[in-house]
Amino acid sequence: MPPRPMNDDEVLSEMNKMVAFIKQEALEKAREIKVKADEEFAIEKAKLVKQEQQAIDAQFEKKRKGAEVAQKIAQSNLTNKSRLKLLQRREEQLQELFSIARTSILTFAEDEGRYSQFLEGAVVQGFLQLMETRVTLHVRGQDADIMRKAGEAAAHSYAQISGREVSFELETTLSEDCAGGVKLVSSSRRITIDNTLDERLKLLEDKMLPEIRRDLFGPNENRKFYT
Repeated sequence: MPPRPMNDDEVLSEMNKMVAFIKQEALEKAREIKVKADEEFAIEKAKLVKQEQQAIDAQFEKKRKGAEVAQKIAQSNLTNKSRLKLLQRREEQLQELFSIARTSILTFAEDEGRYSQFLEGAVVQGFLQLMETRVTLHVRGQDADIMRKAGEAAAHSYAQISGREVSFELETTLSEDCAGGVKLVSSSRRITIDNTLDERLKLLEDKMLPEIRRDLFGPNENRKFYT
């Protein structure tokens, strides 16, 4: 027997059931979409929060390192200034010491006996270095007489040592500001030997400087070897 057609109430009932079913499906789908959207939002939010935190941490680390570098630079500058100040003070002390030595040699020439002996030795040394038959001795004007006697004695000593004769002439060309001594010039005037007191003191300063520094200020911890 063929099914009978549905009446209006039955049709309406079936349509309501379909609407309810569709509505239920829509609600379920909406819930699924909302849950998924919430999850994606939470993930994206956590990602953004993490990125922002990393950016803040990186900025803080950069500032911290910058502050550390600035502090190290400031400490280094302060240390360098202190070291330079100490070195400057030490240099002043050394120059003061050398100044005292220079003042002392100015009075050396006043002791005629010692000064004459020094001149004789300085000239003998110069004669032996030049090994020439004629040499010019340059001295201060006030030393001409004592130099003539010391030169003759030096020529005699040179002859005994080398077996050679040497003659000399005097020129009073050394400055009056010079502490004394003599310069020997070869006959060709190409070779000059500076045996003045000023030059001797300068050479002594250069040679003794490391030892003087060590005696005054102690060993330098930054140097492994000392000369």
